[in-house]
Amino acid sequence: METKHHYFFAVKLPKEMKDFLNGWIQSNQRDYEFGRWVHPEDYHITLAFLGYAEEKKLQDAIETMSSVLSDLSSFSLTLDKLGIFGPMKSPRIFWAGVVESEPLAEVQKKVFTQCLKLGFELDKKPFRPHITLARKYKGERFFNSEKLKSIRTEDHQTFEFEVSEVILYETHLDQSPKYKEFARFPLNAKNT
Repeated sequence: METKHHYFFAVKLPKEMKDFLNGWIQSNQRDYEFGRWVHPEDYHITLAFLGYAEEKKLQDAIETMSSVLSDLSSFSLTLDKLGIFGPMKSPRIFWAGVVESEPLAEVQKKVFTQCLKLGFELDKKPFRPHITLARKYKGERFFNSEKLKSIRTEDHQTFEFEVSEVILYETHLDQSPKYKEFARFPLNAKNT
């Protein structure tokens, strides 16, 4: 039986950002009792989740996305605070957020709008940029919201990183890491 993969557009995180987050998790994981931790190679910020995609629509998305993003330049994001999705007592998702960013909102709007134009059915919830770190809270006590602090470097500085491309990922649930790059869409280099 043929496996049907799911697809999504996302901001690719640079290696130094993935390494930083993974290091932070290695140091702090015991304080956050979640059942499934995300593989560091799978860290990303989702822009539009397509789900299963017909090949024609997928090809249309690949062929048009470069021109949709052609006027956008790379930009910086700053890692912010931790958050959760789901009930406070027993959250489903544990994530790291980024400081609000106009360039990120613009990239997401352009990707999302183009996917709608191509006929994809997308989740209409407001965009909440985040990097999923773990799933399924397993603590014996209710989750402690005081643990949702800001993520900082060892010397208490914020961590800033560069966003230079959007990726169309393909999901392979039976593998780890489970997200494979299917198509790349570089943003223009920053004007200095």
